[in-house]
Amino acid sequence: MAKQNGRRSDRQQAANGKRVPAWRSGLGQVGSLGAVTAGRRKQRKSRKRADPNSGADFTAIYRDEVATVTADDGISLAVRTVVTGEPASSTTQWGRTATPELTVIFVHGFTLRMASWHFQRFELAKRWADRNIKMVFYDQRGHGASDAAPDESCTMAQLGDDLAAVIRTMAPTGPVVLVGHSMGGMSVMSLARRHAKLFSHSGRIAGVALVSTAARGITEAGLGEGLNNPIVDALQISVKYIPKAVQAGRGITRRAVEPVLVAASFGKDYYSPAAGRAVEKMIQNTPIATMVNFLRVLSSHDEATALPVIAQVPTVVLCGDEDRLTPLHNSLNMYAQLGDDSRLVIAEGCGHMLPMEDPDAVNDAVDDLVSRSRLALGRPKMPWRGRRSGGKARKAVHGVDDGTGVVEESHG
Repeated sequence: MAKQNGRRSDRQQAANGKRVPAWRSGLGQVGSLGAVTAGRRKQRKSRKRADPNSGADFTAIYRDEVATVTADDGISLAVRTVVTGEPASSTTQWGRTATPELTVIFVHGFTLRMASWHFQRFELAKRWADRNIKMVFYDQRGHGASDAAPDESCTMAQLGDDLAAVIRTMAPTGPVVLVGHSMGGMSVMSLARRHAKLFSHSGRIAGVALVSTAARGITEAGLGEGLNNPIVDALQISVKYIPKAVQAGRGITRRAVEPVLVAASFGKDYYSPAAGRAVEKMIQNTPIATMVNFLRVLSSHDEATALPVIAQVPTVVLCGDEDRLTPLHNSLNMYAQLGDDSRLVIAEGCGHMLPMEDPDAVNDAVDDLVSRSRLALGRPKMPWRGRRSGGKARKAVHGVDDGTGVVEESHG
């Protein structure tokens, strides 16, 4: 009876000119999202369709070779690795310290864990069976099997530094390709902003895949149409009022956040109860503190200045056209700034969990990126550098070679 009167009481308060707490309105909005999701599940179940992932073991990745990376602040990050193919020769060192032809590092998203890369781990290992490629998966701080993250360490800068630590430890030599989904993509951008040399002609990053992510805060007003949907509205309300919700009770916080993330995971026509349960379990097993702290980060981060740095290497940007957490326009904006050696993949009918909903699209894009991978091009030689005219250094010259070897000059 109390629950039935709760909503009526809010309306009465509003009618009497009293302010209704925004976080309660947000929970009502999330409740409607949950109802929509439940309705879809019921409808899908009634179709009696076969689940294509009914036999998938989404914990299998944790049985791969175990490693631990210690972050700069002492936090331990859980890592799993897979090495495909065979050594280049019988004399090549084999094992964790060997240098493969390439290392591919996968970075998962908010409230997820490395298991979200399940389909990439097993399918790409098959595709690369004839190549010596090292695949590295890790749980971000506060997620999965990694250590809990102190509140003050839950920043995008720290996630970028954590990725740098993973590269130093798990791929000390050789070229590296980075694949980031959602907050993992933001972690890659943070790495580029804070460790730009890794992406230069003298660095080791040879390619970047940005999957269902955004260069700026997902609840920022400047994102325009991204705010005009209940998913992002509810997230924004949750970010602002979660401290009160945490004090009131852990259950309230989960009711405010989990339905939002689950409802946005897949496109409306996607059917796989097994994948849906796997995502829900990852979200439910994420500590409350991790949810709260990183929601604040997601709402305000800005890694746009990292895009020109990343543009020095081959890239691919992927997004589902039904992604309501990082809507398509975010991917279009990033793609427009990533130069000529970038590709764009739009998955029709897919939501935010693209690596699980359309694994073939992601696998194809990553496989293609690996085939295109290269280090940043060398620093161009300036025709005026080191030359002197009449004993004086020449002024800066801007010009274009017309094919004859002569540069048409214009002096500033």
